[in-house]
Amino acid sequence: MQRVVITGMGAVTPLGHTASTTWSAMCEGRAAIGRITTLPRESLRFGIAAEVRDFDPLRHFDEKKLILLDRVSQFALVAAREAIAQSGIDFSADALGENTAVIIGSGIGGELTHDEQSRRLYAENNPRLHPLSIVRTMANAPACQISIEHKLTGPSFATVSACASANHALAQAFHMVRSGVADAAVAGGTEACLSYGVIKAWEAMRVMADDTCRPFCKQRHGMVLGEGAGVFVLETLERAQRRGATILAEFVGAGMSADAGDIVFPSEAGAAKAIQRALTDGGLAADDIDYINAHGTGTPGNDPTESKAIRRVFGAHADKLAVSSTKSMHAHALGAAGAIELVAAIGALRDGVVPPTTNFLDPDPECDLDYVPNVAREMRVRAALSNSFAFGGLNAVLALRRAS
Repeated sequence: MQRVVITGMGAVTPLGHTASTTWSAMCEGRAAIGRITTLPRESLRFGIAAEVRDFDPLRHFDEKKLILLDRVSQFALVAAREAIAQSGIDFSADALGENTAVIIGSGIGGELTHDEQSRRLYAENNPRLHPLSIVRTMANAPACQISIEHKLTGPSFATVSACASANHALAQAFHMVRSGVADAAVAGGTEACLSYGVIKAWEAMRVMADDTCRPFCKQRHGMVLGEGAGVFVLETLERAQRRGATILAEFVGAGMSADAGDIVFPSEAGAAKAIQRALTDGGLAADDIDYINAHGTGTPGNDPTESKAIRRVFGAHADKLAVSSTKSMHAHALGAAGAIELVAAIGALRDGVVPPTTNFLDPDPECDLDYVPNVAREMRVRAALSNSFAFGGLNAVLALRRAS
């Protein structure tokens, strides 16, 4: 088993079009949640979301390429370019590209293409659909487009597990590189889900907030939808050191579990099992962890359950943990959430700054941890976890350690 490190990260989020601008906004506690600008608000119950604004595809792709790409693939490709450029990796060296994996999670895939073609077919009664609808819509399109653009011919696939999709993709990439199945990996998550149909479907579940996202606080009313992408380059420590790469963080473990219970309401036991497995897989003790980037959706059910799961695993050390939910700033990007939140975990490890849980008002007695309310905190972070708990009871937790 080889040690695995992260040497590149890229992001396109409501907080910024790069990983660095996204991280800076997190540290500032700057929220990107606001009124939806791309849909008719009068037909929406609440009409708030975290959009990636001012993203011009023609700045990144020529028109010939763009006809192949749904917004979900556009985000992933731009984030991957940033991550690969930062890593400084040369995939042509030693035929590395032949055994580099590409694994990208997405909960929905090319939803905007699907929504638009459905509108044409059913609302306009127009049987002539875009001839590239399938290749734009399929959930594996972002992974395929990255592998094509960078000539990466190793294992390439998508993970589709709702809000745990990105963390499942990153966990699979980590295990493949650690075991030697792949020499390197480009992995993460992407989502462009702010379509009329998706928002109306989420509204029907009665889990959406009417004001903003307030994880863990007494006044929380529910979740807010977001979009974006986060992509990372993983390689072995030995390879990174040999080529003199800058190491952002060491990826030490991943824990996964299934609640095998309610398809919507989360399980404390299932979440705790994934957390414990991440610690065990990474060879970490409970008191090695200083920070947890929580799933923290702001719903009445999720936040107390996650808090109890953390207490179950960490015992007395839970009172010493800094726990925050950056969804309070970039909202819930579903299958991309874990990838965007990994930017926060890596930033905390590198810069010694824990991003806050913004919009926090009064504490909830059922949520009794230190949620770093409203203002970022400077502190040394030795090791961190990033939690993702999805509908269907699918849990994925990543464990990272500060680069030495």
